[in-house]
Parts: sequence; C-alpha cells; structure tokens
Amino acid sequence: MTRLTMLHNPTRFKPSPIEDDSDNDDELEFYDFNEPEPGSPPGTLIIDADASIPNIFLIDYNAAEALGVQLATPEDCIPYLDSHSVSWVDVQGLGSEDVLQRLGKVFSLHDLVLEDIVNIPQRPKVESFDDQELIILHMVTSREDGRGFYDEQVSLILGKNYVLTVQEEPENDVFEPIRQRIHRNRGVIRSQRSDYLTYALIDAIVDGFFPVLEDYGERLEDLQDEVVEKPTRQTLDKIHKIKRELLLLRRAIWPQRDAINALIREESPLIDREVRVFLRDCYDHTVQVIDMVETYRELAANLMDIYLSSLSNSTNEVMRFLTVISTVFIPLTFVAGVYGMNFDTEIGNMPELKLPYGYVLCWLGMLGMSGGLLFYFWKKGWLFSPK
Repeated sequence: MTRLTMLHNPTRFKPSPIEDDSDNDDELEFYDFNEPEPGSPPGTLIIDADASIPNIFLIDYNAAEALGVQLATPEDCIPYLDSHSVSWVDVQGLGSEDVLQRLGKVFSLHDLVLEDIVNIPQRPKVESFDDQELIILHMVTSREDGRGFYDEQVSLILGKNYVLTVQEEPENDVFEPIRQRIHRNRGVIRSQRSDYLTYALIDAIVDGFFPVLEDYGERLEDLQDEVVEKPTRQTLDKIHKIKRELLLLRRAIWPQRDAINALIREESPLIDREVRVFLRDCYDHTVQVIDMVETYRELAANLMDIYLSSLSNSTNEVMRFLTVISTVFIPLTFVAGVYGMNFDTEIGNMPELKLPYGYVLCWLGMLGMSGGLLFYFWKKGWLFSPK
C-alpha cells in the first residue's frame, strides 16, 4: 500500500542572484552573506527579509508502504523519528526564526548547526556529531529559459532513522526523482536505511550540475561561432558574463568534492560500508563535473583570446585598406602638386601647359598610375585578400 500526496508548495520561486538575464544589462551579483555582526553570540540566526516561509513535508516509508504529508508544525515530526521506518523531513524555506528554532529542538540540533543551516551561504562541508551527520551542499538548477542557473544551499541532517533536509527556496529542487522512486517503489531505496536515502539525495544534487553544464556547452558553441564570424561589443559582454558564471559554478562544486570525500574516509556508525561504495560513485561524478567546469572555463578564456585576435585582424584589415588608398594617392598628389605651381613664362615654363590636350593627358597619366598600383597590390595579395 502506498499513500503519497503532492509535496511541492506552489509558491513562486524567488530567483537567486546567480542568474543570467539577457534583457538585463546589470552585472551579475555575488552572494549576499547572511552573517551575524562581529561579537554576536554563537548560534545567532540571521533571517533574510524576503526569505520564503518554511513549509515542512514528510515522507515516511518502509518496504511495504510510503506516506507523504505536509506537516503544520515541527512538533508533528516527533512520532515519526523513533519509528522503525525511514522518515524524510523536507523543510523548504528559511523565513521564520520561530519555526527553525522549534525544528532545532525537535531534532536536537546544536546551536552552531542551526546557525550553519540558516545563515547562508556556507561552504560545503561535513561535520560529525554523536548521533547525527551534518552535510551542507550547493544545489544548482537551470533556469526556465536555459540562460543561467539558480543556486541554493541544501543542508542534510542524517540520523539513525531519518533525514532532515533544509532548502532555501520552495521550488526548483532536484529531488523529485527521489520522491517518485519512493512513491512508485522503484529500485532498492524503500528497503534501505536512512544512509542510502542520504546518498540518493547527494547523488541527485551532484547530477543536477550536468544539465546546467550542457546549457553552458551550447552557449559556448554559439559564442564561438559569433566570435569567429562577427564579433561585437555585446559578444565581449557575453564572454565576461559566462566566465563569471562558470567561476560561481566552480566555487560551488569544488568544496563539495572534499565534503563527499570526507563522508567516504571518515568512519561513521550512521553510514554502512555498502553505502560508502555508492558515495564513491558520487565522488567520481563530482570529479567529472569539475573537469567539465574547468574545460568550459578554458574554452571561455580561449574565446576571449579569439575575440581579441578577431578584433586585431579587423583593425589590420582596415589599416591595410587605408594604407593602400594612401599609397595610391601619393603619386597623384605629387603630379597635382607639380602642375599646381602654375608657372607661365616663356623660359622655364611648366611642360605641357600650352599643349591642347595636356589636361586630358595628365588625367590619363594619373589614372594609369593608380590602376597600375592597384593591380600590383592585388597581385601581391595586399588588396581584396580572401576572407
């Protein structure tokens, strides 16, 4: 028997500052760190004014059945924490200090743990406690228009029979396939303990980087064609923007490799040896993501070099054309200067001044010199060179 309700809050997702808006000329913003003032006591919580109100969702399952409900208060989690089934409590939103404080009491969270969960963003890390494991990771999802990405912090608390996840925002997470696997009893997730659920969630977070990187791969290909064919000032802005976004991706994924590696190395009674094998697969995926990010950053840097080379070539083409024009007019200027002195004496008179067709012959001579020079430049490849 399986009972599962819709677990998503329809509240509109608030965009993260780490996004790319092609219609917006503003520069991308880095994180606004929610940190207590210097000298504040440990455990001080800083709630962002526009943070979403927390919504608490519970999935309680075992091999026979699964139950999914939305809880009204943090205290409603208590009956499920000591059961023999696995309970996944998903908190979406950080907009209520009261709810978060009560949640900390229900799960016996240390004040510093609650501070790390609420005061975002934190560097991805793993911390071990007597009966809990704190795992802080960054989750990225592609924007609807395929330009840029959302980035939010996800905190996981692994207990003996439960997993607590706390997300910044109510939507755009990567956990829906995990919910469906539990709902439809696919794979072995319903027959495993909470450590396997933790692995599944971490794996979903890491794999969420791949669709984002695919979008950046397509954008880099388009930029490469644009840089080679017709580079503009807007092209340079696009390159700068994509380099900055890739830097943010790099900052998100590099510490997560160390965090996952810490889960593999450190012996914890909450994580079975078999689950560590799966975590090693997560580590491999993380290394693969890092390689892709570094490759794309190198491509972006190469695009900058190609842009500068294309700009320099365009400037050289213009200068070459202007040089040819100047060279053609040098002898014409000489001839015009000589005949522009207008001497009219019987002795030492300028040649051809009294010739009936002197003016026409002068023009024919100048046109002949210009044509000869242009033909010579063309034969040497200095004029109208192939693109």
